[in-house]
Amino acid sequence: MYMYVCIFCVGVYVCVYVLFQLTSFCGIAGGIEICITFPTEYVKTQLQLDEKANPPRYKGIVDCVKQTVRGHGVKGLYRGLSSLLYGSIPKASVRFGMFEFLSNKMRDESGKLDSTRGLICGLGAGVAEAVVVVCPMETVKVKFIHDQTSANPKYRGFFHGVREIVRTQGLKGTYQGLTATVLKQGSNQAIRFYVMTALRNWYKGDNPQKTINPFLTGVFGAVAGAASVFGNTPLDVIKTRMQGLEAHKYKSTVDCAIKIMKYEGAAAFYKGTVPRLGRVCMDVAIVFIIYEEVVKVLNKVWKTD
Repeated sequence: MYMYVCIFCVGVYVCVYVLFQLTSFCGIAGGIEICITFPTEYVKTQLQLDEKANPPRYKGIVDCVKQTVRGHGVKGLYRGLSSLLYGSIPKASVRFGMFEFLSNKMRDESGKLDSTRGLICGLGAGVAEAVVVVCPMETVKVKFIHDQTSANPKYRGFFHGVREIVRTQGLKGTYQGLTATVLKQGSNQAIRFYVMTALRNWYKGDNPQKTINPFLTGVFGAVAGAASVFGNTPLDVIKTRMQGLEAHKYKSTVDCAIKIMKYEGAAAFYKGTVPRLGRVCMDVAIVFIIYEEVVKVLNKVWKTD
């Protein structure tokens, strides 16, 4: 009996270790991508925080970049980067770990996962990552970016900023906009995994053993990323407003949506779409390439697909 328990424990350890390595690769790849494309994330967030009623601070993408560089130098475009970097590996771990767990439960008798079930698994993965990692990570990022436009910025760095947020608002201060974040991340991953699964199944056709080369995986990932941008940018705008320094103006997620529509019009729900599109397409493409290639290696050890 003792021998069987030891074998079981070793097996669990190996599974957890390999899954951690898989998600670590995805997280590291995502972190590298974030460092390259973060200025687009910064611009997107500033445009989403910019309210027409105030009047607007920026005339567009180029003007936002010019004003930031003029006032804070090129490094100003990287304000808030640290929060996304620290969260890249745990976010990937929760996302792909939950997706693998759910997808293994929902595959049919032949081991195939159809696009509808892929959507459900993606939704579950998105909700999990939103609650565990993304909401506090995004809240800190948005507050840091918003703080830079203040007359007297109060956050001197990541750890100082987090301490100040927790000191003045408690732990709940890092969980602002949780509902909007859950809706945004849930729909994000639901759309991405749905599109990715549909494209993979379309390409493989009646041959489930047909391999997909990394370039094609990247193309499919970019398409999935673009679909999520056009599908849920309104939720992203609401999330950003709910996590900014002026979030107190909104009673709830619904109230935020109503006020944006009332004072700024429907077009405001798509602020920051262009810079978000550039970063998300690259992000999803890179992460899915890493994910698919590592899974191919794991399939040689035990069946995961």
